[in-house]
Amino acid sequence: MRIQKQKFEKAAYILKTMAHPTRLAVIQLLDQKGKLGVNEICKYLQCEQSLVSHHLSNMRIKGLLRSERDGTSIYYSLKERELLKIMHAIEKCNCNM
Repeated sequence: MRIQKQKFEKAAYILKTMAHPTRLAVIQLLDQKGKLGVNEICKYLQCEQSLVSHHLSNMRIKGLLRSERDGTSIYYSLKERELLKIMHAIEKCNCNM
């Protein structure tokens, strides 16, 4: 039973980290574009840099994204491509909303 609990806790941790429209949009954008800087992400998502930076930092710390510094710029990419399977599964759900 302990193994099941650990599995559910891991799933909840990942889902909580993804559970924001901006974060979901970032995952989808990075899937489509590969590696992007904060300013590029802001432009695509039409969001303020402080908001996007906050989400990127959170997702990086929790292991969903990787970051790479090039001079003064930081570029983000997906570390866990398996997240896309979660998003595709959610798109197929017919939940009431």
